[in-house]
Amino acid sequence: MAVLNVQMVSSAGVAPAFVAAEAGGDKFANYGRTCIIVKNGDASPTTVTVNSQKPCDQGFDHDLTVSVPAGGEKWIGPLDPGRFNNAAGQVEITYSAVTSVTVAVVQV
Repeated sequence: MAVLNVQMVSSAGVAPAFVAAEAGGDKFANYGRTCIIVKNGDASPTTVTVNSQKPCDQGFDHDLTVSVPAGGEKWIGPLDPGRFNNAAGQVEITYSAVTSVTVAVVQV
């Protein structure tokens, strides 16, 4: 798993730098106001899975899955640190496919 750089949004703005999604997944530091931006340049949809570390507010431990359409973009988050952060304070994400998929992480 690659560690993604968290980019800060400021009053001057930010132009997020995107990197290729890793086949084995990615992880990033999560401060509770952190969002994942996923761009899918492939001809098929891609599912992004955010690994839940603890049960949600309904008492179930289930991962968050988001479908990113072919040629589309999705912003995912912010993510609750209490539910999604691992012991190192990071969120772990995986992708159903990584061909032409890029990702950036921003903190608002």
